[in-house]
Amino acid sequence: MTTYKEIRGTNIEAVASDPSNPVEGQVWYNTTTNVVKGLINNLGSWATANNMNTARNVLAGAGTQTAALAFGGGTPPNTAITESYNGTNWTEVNDLNTARSSLGGCGTNTAALGFGGYLTPGYTALTELWNGTNWTEVNDLNIGVTLVAGAGTNTAALAFGGTSAETPPTEAKTELWNGTNWTEVNNMNTAKESGGGLGIQTAALAFGGAPVPAATELWNGTNWTAVNNLNTGRIRLAAAGISTAGLAFGGSPTTGATESWNGSNWTEVGDLGTARSNLAGSTAGTNAAALAFGGNPPLLAATEEFSAGPATVTFDVS
Repeated sequence: MTTYKEIRGTNIEAVASDPSNPVEGQVWYNTTTNVVKGLINNLGSWATANNMNTARNVLAGAGTQTAALAFGGGTPPNTAITESYNGTNWTEVNDLNTARSSLGGCGTNTAALGFGGYLTPGYTALTELWNGTNWTEVNDLNIGVTLVAGAGTNTAALAFGGTSAETPPTEAKTELWNGTNWTEVNNMNTAKESGGGLGIQTAALAFGGAPVPAATELWNGTNWTAVNNLNTGRIRLAAAGISTAGLAFGGSPTTGATESWNGSNWTEVGDLGTARSNLAGSTAGTNAAALAFGGNPPLLAATEEFSAGPATVTFDVS
């Protein structure tokens, strides 16, 4: 067996208190607590957080791990309920003007955008703007669409894919939001619905979805380009991050699979504690700090926090 000294060139250091700035791979013995510790690179793991007040699926999300927004979805029936997360608890705030499910969302918990979705019956082009207190109806998408993905902010967003009343129903269309109006821009290479999306208006990522559940495309502000696929193909998944550092999690067939995107490839990291599909995520989060909430089966209020990066661990030396 290779020893620590052979790897690091030194013996394990004995210290009275943990070092203030350890480096990855460093191991030390704390003589005060009589514990051996070390710093590792945690590729990512999920931890249970407090539930939403209302269990639901096919909802939309916005914000970060510590400041998120959940809105719409199915309880069933369709709901307009909106909840704000402060890093510890969810609080019900003012509802959407129009109850709907399978809508798209992006932005932050004080400045979000909700668009498209499913009414009873039919698809909608409705768009609503959240200012941290209230939702306001603004100009519609050019087509009614459900199971749509999105990216960006409430003043500069992108909506792509989904299912519409057009023929064929699965969409490759992309629309750009400038804070006032939606404009159709260049289509995705592959039409898809129930996919994931992340990023900003000028640099976005589309992945998963039907009918090609592992396909990933990169948007450069003008065109979509096919890039490397997810390792686990799925639909009805959630996402967080930007086009060079993203996170995809959950989906159908029901899974807790989580993958981290580095701008070129997807890498499998720690699974969700509760496998689920039709969930939402903190779209403005990162691939090192994200939030997952809602979904099914069964109908869920469950919330989980994802964290990655350097972490101090304790070694069992018994």
